Amino acid sequence: MTWRRLSPKMLAVHPVQETIRFLPVLVGVLFIGSDGQGDLWSLVGLGLAVGAGLLRWFATTYRITPSHVQLRRGLLRRQEVSVPRDRVRSVDLTARPLQRVLGLNRVVIGTGRSDRTDEGLTLDALNRGDAARLREELLRRSTVDTVEPLDTVHARVAGAGTTIARLAPAWIRFGPFTLSGIATIGVVVGSLTNLVNESRLRPDQFGLLRSVAARLAATPVTTAVAEVTVLAVIVVAVLSAITYVLAFWNFRLTRTDATLHVTRGLLTTRSTTIELRRLRGVEISEPLLLRAAGGARCLAITTGLRAGRGAEHGGSILLPPAPLAQARRVAGEVIGDPVPATIETNRHGPRARRRRHFRAFMFAALVTGALLLLWWPAGWRAWEWPVALGLFAICALLAEDRYRNLGHAFAGGRLVFQYGSVLRRRHVLSQEGVIGWTVRRSFFQRRSGLVTLTATTAAGRQHYSTVDIPAADAIALADAATPGMLTPFLRAEAGAAARARAVR
Repeated sequence: MTWRRLSPKMLAVHPVQETIRFLPVLVGVLFIGSDGQGDLWSLVGLGLAVGAGLLRWFATTYRITPSHVQLRRGLLRRQEVSVPRDRVRSVDLTARPLQRVLGLNRVVIGTGRSDRTDEGLTLDALNRGDAARLREELLRRSTVDTVEPLDTVHARVAGAGTTIARLAPAWIRFGPFTLSGIATIGVVVGSLTNLVNESRLRPDQFGLLRSVAARLAATPVTTAVAEVTVLAVIVVAVLSAITYVLAFWNFRLTRTDATLHVTRGLLTTRSTTIELRRLRGVEISEPLLLRAAGGARCLAITTGLRAGRGAEHGGSILLPPAPLAQARRVAGEVIGDPVPATIETNRHGPRARRRRHFRAFMFAALVTGALLLLWWPAGWRAWEWPVALGLFAICALLAEDRYRNLGHAFAGGRLVFQYGSVLRRRHVLSQEGVIGWTVRRSFFQRRSGLVTLTATTAAGRQHYSTVDIPAADAIALADAATPGMLTPFLRAEAGAAARARAVR
């Protein structure tokens, strides 16, 4: 097999990307200027970065053999990465705006490692047709010998399968409740700060900023804080809605006989294929604000796709923030059984409830006590620490909500673990995906007769737990889900108990 190069069109992509990265420097140099030598060195740095991007094409080659995917890169420091084809778990295709214009795709070949620093083997960038054919070849689903554009592949996959979910414009109303706009604000503020520093501007040079600062200075503190808070909430809500549209526009979840196919994105498009034989379950996630609006997300628990990367960037998402009923429907259709997504879970009893309330009470008591101790030596106003007493009511409500959301069930060969208040999660895990169990008991749990039961799996987060479950219920649940796995442990426990009775 011969070594092949990436698309020569990438020579037009990397210089533009590096130029955008140095945009604050260019604005300062070209439009504002300065008397120092820093701008000259900044332009030199930009030139080196652009040159390095151009050299990347000459120093990068790859080839696909019957047994491996191999990548060579580096000019001075030569590096070769080789991935066995039988270890390939996912092939993701993404395209940023400029790449879409040039007909390119970024291909990320994942091996399913749990190390979050592992980004797999990346080919940046290939022609759309080459990328689509490569994905089907690596996932052993190629049915044609001709090169097809990515859009054609999407249409063929969608036409051959069943569409489970498609983005409805009404779902955009859930965008402001995801608070993803906070990250956008951080990026914008960081970029503006860098621009101000590079261009040597002073904020007080702008009349608008001066007038806003003067108005806030002349406003009472309470009113100023309220105005800034309302403005911040509005900005975060608007940016969160925009982020939602950018991330999930044109979202579609399609199912074929062997795969789940997810496509999404407005400016940057992403295509993810999940093999059903690697699917081990689903997760229904309901952050507090999203739950208050009646919304939820649905994610896949599968080998080959790492969890915890965020809903907008993770490849495991099966449904963006949408109505809870839709999330439950999608979860049921994906696993082929609607019961685990909607079943009422078994509560963990009054001892688990007492633990929730005791921990909430201790937190509120510590905060109130600290404020009370600081009140006199710090000279704080007398009304500030009594306000902290409201924490007891808030914490009591959260504790009760945490208990009501805490539960477990076993239905249709699937484990159901539910927990959380600020972030309520329901994990539905297939019993075939469980490869081991862990039972942990803290000192206080032992006194209450409770344990934390953890199911170990090779998919998703690699472990899923239900906390403060009665010990007898935990053993019964584990034994029912994986018959025979706990038999040696149960025999040893029975023998130890018999010996203890004989000694007494």
